[in-house]
Amino acid sequence: MIPEAVEPRRALIGEYVLGLLEGPEASAVRELIAHDRDAARMALEWEQHLLELADELPPQTPSLVLWERVQQSLGWAPASRGTPADGFTRWWNSLGLWRLTSGALALLVLLSWLPGVLREAPVGASFTAVLQVPGESAKPGWVVTVDGDGTLKLESLVADQIPADRSVQFWTLIDPKDGPRSLGLIEPGKGTTLSAEQIGAVQAGQLFELTLEPSGGSPLDRPTGPVLYIGRAVLIAGN
Repeated sequence: MIPEAVEPRRALIGEYVLGLLEGPEASAVRELIAHDRDAARMALEWEQHLLELADELPPQTPSLVLWERVQQSLGWAPASRGTPADGFTRWWNSLGLWRLTSGALALLVLLSWLPGVLREAPVGASFTAVLQVPGESAKPGWVVTVDGDGTLKLESLVADQIPADRSVQFWTLIDPKDGPRSLGLIEPGKGTTLSAEQIGAVQAGQLFELTLEPSGGSPLDRPTGPVLYIGRAVLIAGN
C-alpha cells in the first residue's frame, strides 16, 4: 500500500529507485510514478542524489578473491585468472554493480539525507540531461545539452506518434517556488536549439520535461497534461 504521508512515500520511492522492491510492491510504486507528477519528481531526486553519492566514491580495484566472487554473482565465466583490474571497467559499467551496491547505498542515504541537488555552476559550465519516461530509467527519449556559452540543444532519441489535436511542450524548473517556465513547443522526433537568452542560467539539478498539452500549448503558465519525458541537468564540464 502506498503511504499517504510525504516522507514515508519518499522513502518507499527511494527503495524502488535502488531496486530493493519486488513483485506487487514494485509494480504499485512504478504505477504511481507513471501517473503522479510529485512521485515522478521524487524518483528523479533520488536518482540524482544517488548519482552524486556514487561520484564521491573513489574507484577501487577489488582483490582477486572478491573479483572472482563478483564474476560468479554476475554469471560471468572466469576465462582466465588475470588481475582484477583487467575486467574492472566492465564490472563498473555493469548493471550488476548497482544490484551489488544498492543495499549499501540505501543505508548511506537513509542515514544521512543529502542536501538539495541545485548547485551554483561555474562560468562557462556545460550540462547534459537525459529525459526519460517517468519511472522508467531504461527508456531515454530525449537528450538536453547546454554548452559553455549557454546554448541549449534538445535532441530526440524516439519517434513518438502524437495525436493531431495535441502538442508537446518543453518546460524547465529551477526552484519550485518560482514554478515551471515554458521553453516552447517541440515537434515530436525533431530536435531544437535555443539560445542562452531564451534559456537563462542553468544549474545542476535543474529540471527539464516534455508534456502532452492541448493543441498550441498549455492554456496556463504551467503544464496541464501528462509528463512524457523528464530529467535533471548534470554538470559535465566547468572552467
